[in-house]
Amino acid sequence: MTTSQPGRRDQRPRERGVRGDLLDPLCPTRQLLDRIGTKWTSMTVKVLAEEAPGELRFAELRRRIPGVSQKMLSVTLRSLARDGLVTRRVEPTVPPAVHYRLTELGLSLEGPLSVLRTWAETHMPEINRSNRLADESPSD
Repeated sequence: MTTSQPGRRDQRPRERGVRGDLLDPLCPTRQLLDRIGTKWTSMTVKVLAEEAPGELRFAELRRRIPGVSQKMLSVTLRSLARDGLVTRRVEPTVPPAVHYRLTELGLSLEGPLSVLRTWAETHMPEINRSNRLADESPSD
């Protein structure tokens, strides 16, 4: 395993399949977690997983994800497609009909994201209580 001290980057090249150092800002795992750890990614994967193995058009995806802007959904889908988690199919119509579906890799991400969503829903009362207490206590 490649390791480094915080603030110091290991100069050795990373081998395929070797785990990186999550504390290193240049670690590929850290960079991937930055991309898949967003709320829009989690919601997009959830909606597409519910439709699997089918696909959804962009407009339908946007309707099913309350609050997402057209730009944010577009950026999210582009990132997911670039990472190989989503496929994009364009019908040559006027205007073009664009369809999205999760790849097998994308479907494998739904499980871990589902666990995280369940954890958040389960522990939201505790988190809210902690936030209220922090808001009520004087600042240091």
